[in-house]
Amino acid sequence: MEQLLNGIIFNIQRYSIHDGPGIRTTVFLKGCPLKCFWCQNPESQRSQPEIFLVKSNCTLCGKCVTVCQTGASSLLENNSKIDRNKCIGCGKCAEVCLSQARRLVGIYMTKDEVMQEVLKDVKFYENSEGGITLSGGEPAAQPEFALSILRSCKEAGLHTLLDTCGYAPWSTMKRLLRYTDLVFYDIKTIDPRKHREATGRSNRLILENAKRIAHYKPTRVRVPLIPNFNDSPEDIRRIARFVKEEMDSIDMDLLSYNKLGEGKYERLDRLCVPAETQTEEYTNHLETIVNLELKGNR
Repeated sequence: MEQLLNGIIFNIQRYSIHDGPGIRTTVFLKGCPLKCFWCQNPESQRSQPEIFLVKSNCTLCGKCVTVCQTGASSLLENNSKIDRNKCIGCGKCAEVCLSQARRLVGIYMTKDEVMQEVLKDVKFYENSEGGITLSGGEPAAQPEFALSILRSCKEAGLHTLLDTCGYAPWSTMKRLLRYTDLVFYDIKTIDPRKHREATGRSNRLILENAKRIAHYKPTRVRVPLIPNFNDSPEDIRRIARFVKEEMDSIDMDLLSYNKLGEGKYERLDRLCVPAETQTEEYTNHLETIVNLELKGNR
């Protein structure tokens, strides 16, 4: 009955060229155990469908209020509002919103429905040595669904990449890795206190899994550079040393902070912690530190 297994997706991005080698299709699974305050995709954090509300597009027609069965939608003080505690993410308000002020984020799909989308671009994968990337959110937060997609992709002869934060039991990660060709692994910080304060979780399991995965599958560490959190030279030096000494690797990328995700917080009625993107000069300085730590003594 595996074909009936379903999960929640918030995006399927075709012709993706930044999520692994070649041309890829990136499948974004919704739901994540971490609550990073800088998350570029805040709509990925919760495992239920949600409504994006763009108030500037609203014409105050009131159709959303009429169709809402829980009383979550309202028009107050000439503004469209959503009571997030009442909203169940049914999407009916988005269906009747002709001005596109409301959009449902997160839909349930079967593994076969996902594969139908993935297989549309097989020729692109073949010609570019690309494939499928499973991202999120966190794919391991939906382990059976993620496993069924990865297995089906390998059965179809596709290259598979797992983009993960690593916060899952090793037994779960090991099952997913069986059908994974390459891993993109996020490491935010080595400091356990800073990690818990910023994400709500300890990083002990993440670092333990990092060491195991690096000796199990080809792994590339990716570090999101967050201003005033982990983008100091000492923070980056500690991560690079961990990658070299504990993972026996020199594959590590620094990802400059991207402000494009900040506008999404308002659409979800959440608070955003704004930050400034690092300058190219400063990022290059950090990359020099990484190269010295990873390759200087080789």
